[in-house]
Amino acid sequence: MDPTRWSPPPPPPAEPAPAGPPDPPGPSTASWPPPPSGPPPLWGPTAGGGTRPLGPGLPPPPPPPGPPPERLPSPRRPRGWAVALVMALLGALAVGGTGVAIGQALGDQPERTAVTATPVAEETTPTVPGAAGAEEPVAAVAATLGPAVVQIETGQGLGSGFVYDAGAGLVMTAAHVVDGASQVTVRLADGRSVDGTVVGADDGSDVAVVQVEADGLTAAALALDGPVEVGQLAVAIGSPFGLDQTVTSGVVSAVGRTVETPGGAIPMIQTDAPINPGNSGGALADRQGRVIGVNDSIASESGGNVGVGFAVPIATAKEVADALVAGEPITNGYLGVGAADPTDGRTGALVQQVEGDGPAAAAGVEVGDLVTRLDDTPVESAADLVAGVRSRAPGTEVTLGIDRRGQASEVTVALGEAPVR
Repeated sequence: MDPTRWSPPPPPPAEPAPAGPPDPPGPSTASWPPPPSGPPPLWGPTAGGGTRPLGPGLPPPPPPPGPPPERLPSPRRPRGWAVALVMALLGALAVGGTGVAIGQALGDQPERTAVTATPVAEETTPTVPGAAGAEEPVAAVAATLGPAVVQIETGQGLGSGFVYDAGAGLVMTAAHVVDGASQVTVRLADGRSVDGTVVGADDGSDVAVVQVEADGLTAAALALDGPVEVGQLAVAIGSPFGLDQTVTSGVVSAVGRTVETPGGAIPMIQTDAPINPGNSGGALADRQGRVIGVNDSIASESGGNVGVGFAVPIATAKEVADALVAGEPITNGYLGVGAADPTDGRTGALVQQVEGDGPAAAAGVEVGDLVTRLDDTPVESAADLVAGVRSRAPGTEVTLGIDRRGQASEVTVALGEAPVR
């Protein structure tokens, strides 16, 4: 007896399995996909508006995919005589207790009620609404905010920006994008290029405003009514390396990070949404498509994106922009000290100079004091102290935590107004 078949002897002659067509060959890993072209060039120096610092080109593409998975042979269906043999073997087992069990399971069944199968609903591709809770939230943000994002070109390079007042044709961007220019070229989301006039720029906050004359502008919504939370979705839209309308996403990594600007230091939003040269001045948005920050800079040893980017909080940027448009001076809090980072391993801002007629001198701050706290916020460096003071309005009372020759104390200071330089 042939042990590979189920039928009793004599066995019928085995039927050879039909030879099917060979599987089609998969794509060659050597030529699929075609080799990519080289990375695009950078778009000008920092002074022209690229995200600081300028980085290398785009990262190399991932390796090509491997060959398709190996196919498994389809199982062969048993013939009718094989099914009959199985039923006969089950009948032969119906002896004693086993026979009772089989009889109860197969023979003495009550009359069955017909069951109507419920058809399974056909799957459909989810749509992308432009609101919170969308199946594709990043795509929804891109559709909502993209029409407001623009590219700004100067004689030195390019950066990004976004329309925030369509009626007045006002575009918000970073001060280092315009870099002292009075006229720029603004490329709108619909492809039009229009002339732009720089209304004003503030190096302290690194915020600038450009005005254009164009019809059909779309204004971005600004998230001015709520806090930014660590871990929330963050979507960046801009023109990295001149690739306009580029969308990247990540999360808010931290808030209140002290970042130096061309004219000082301010607290900023940290994000891991990829930001590269040319993103400066563009929008960082939440999942509703509202702008939460103005993309400003990156921290990188190589000059390329490593997932540590910074954006000026939109509340700070809007306050500065309103003052620039109104022609008013930008006012910031003023302490009246010169400070540096301590060199003995301690954290804080070491006071090295106190202006005789400044707010700090009036409150009793002395040279050699180590400022360790500003209100309830720890001060870990001189930049932290500068950023905390600048972010408060003149006349605000603040409490400084002081370490004076090893003795902890507190000093209350009424901030003055920073002089215009």
